[in-house]
Amino acid sequence: MSQPPLSIADALRQAQLQQLPRLDAQMLLLHVLGQSPRDRAWLLAHDDDLLDTATQARWEALCLRRLAGEPMAYLLGQREFFGLELQVDARVLDPRPDTEILVEWALELLPSLASSPAIADLGTGSGAIACAIAAHAPGAQVFACDASDDALAVARSNAEQLQLPVQFAHGCWLQAFAPATPRFDLIVSNPPYIRADDPHLQALMHEPLSALASGIDGLDDIRAIIAQAPAWLKPGGWLLLEHGYDQSEAVQALLRQQGFAAVQSRQDLASIARCTGGRWAASSPQLDPEQASIV
Repeated sequence: MSQPPLSIADALRQAQLQQLPRLDAQMLLLHVLGQSPRDRAWLLAHDDDLLDTATQARWEALCLRRLAGEPMAYLLGQREFFGLELQVDARVLDPRPDTEILVEWALELLPSLASSPAIADLGTGSGAIACAIAAHAPGAQVFACDASDDALAVARSNAEQLQLPVQFAHGCWLQAFAPATPRFDLIVSNPPYIRADDPHLQALMHEPLSALASGIDGLDDIRAIIAQAPAWLKPGGWLLLEHGYDQSEAVQALLRQQGFAAVQSRQDLASIARCTGGRWAASSPQLDPEQASIV
């Protein structure tokens, strides 16, 4: 015997009994109903409306996936980042609000760089950082790379949908770019930085592991980027890196060892040092990208 259809109010009560956070339940219900996930007032105005069989089935399936820990961005297929609506799915990391700190720092530096600065976003994933910089710095030349073809497909789609002229390349870090690519005024990256044995990875099981873990101490990819960056930076250019909550001192030391100046860190929304960067000094030797040390 089939169950009677649920009303919107009943569906939300059912989700509450399943221990699903109310805001998550509301956003998922609005999504299956074809409404804006932010329009919670619509639910109040239609709380007696009945869900048809197909809508109810989709709603219940999404609730189960959310209860299993799948990110809301994957369930909704989108994420707002730095004022942009991005397509997001399991091929890429779910962009975090803390990463906006990296974008803010990059945009803050741009006036001190060239009039038409060349910027590289390494490991672009969904294209969140590259698209945010391109949207707020229309005079910049923005390049982005990723080692994952799947991630690049998502990033390209986002740039095209937002009509942003980001140039994409496939490959690992700065090796992705052709020798003819101009040297950069600014390199930014949110690379993998979690230790391979970190127990927190279990809570991130729905996201691509290759974009999360980076060796025994979580710094393998950061080391590689720091080693490669001098060959690709113009004198006076900057390298900015997002990293783990306890890695700022280690990243600062790596930058100084490589010869970067003005090394400093920026705090995230929880007042934790989350991004660290440095300037490739004008007096530093200019290296050849083809001869750069690769870690």
